[in-house]
Amino acid sequence: MYNLNMEFTKSLIKGKLIKRYKRFFVDVKLNNETITAHCPNTGSMKGLLDTGNEVFVQKNDDPKRKLKYGLEIIKSRKNLVGVNTHLANKIVNHGLMNNHIKELMNNDLIKPEVFFDKETRFDFLLKKNKQKIFLEVKNVTLFRNKKTAEFPDAITSRGSKHLIALINATKKGYKSYLLFLVQIQNMEYFKIASDIDNEYYKNYLAAKKAGVKFLAYRCKISSKEIFIEKKLIIKDE
Repeated sequence: MYNLNMEFTKSLIKGKLIKRYKRFFVDVKLNNETITAHCPNTGSMKGLLDTGNEVFVQKNDDPKRKLKYGLEIIKSRKNLVGVNTHLANKIVNHGLMNNHIKELMNNDLIKPEVFFDKETRFDFLLKKNKQKIFLEVKNVTLFRNKKTAEFPDAITSRGSKHLIALINATKKGYKSYLLFLVQIQNMEYFKIASDIDNEYYKNYLAAKKAGVKFLAYRCKISSKEIFIEKKLIIKDE
């Protein structure tokens, strides 16, 4: 599906979105036929699902998989948006390994999916000069104006739980980071969508006050590759 350089191992196929349904399925028009592809994003995908939007799917040859195509990218309002949430941690891991995230460079250890307590697992544990760092990643696909990406795109109690856990980790001596991975072209800014989930916004402010560090990075996206490209400015309301 993807190699270590975050390049698609197979060429993506361009089509037109017909509809998404039952969260996991999208119907796509490819040339003169309609195919059903797997949708690897269970979120609301707010603002991305207009009929007729250009999409890119990848064909898979796995005989165990019922659906022979997977949705990877949607073009919405002239911007390519990476919608495969399973890819987010791979993109960040690639960014960490190649020092694309300037606040988290030159780590002695990069360990994915590490438990903080019985109920909470963070996406990464990093070590640098004996300092332990927890890093949680949130995939971002929402934009409601030309240059500003937003999170969340729906109410997220799980997201709030992670913020509270990052506060607890900070209190126990860990450095704690949350990285908003913006898989949307041309974004320059990031903000919390407080009108969508005000509870998350309140927990974000509390976490910031407690010393949790927040980062937003945009990806370079094409039908050939996706990788971390640029740091975005985080705007607080």
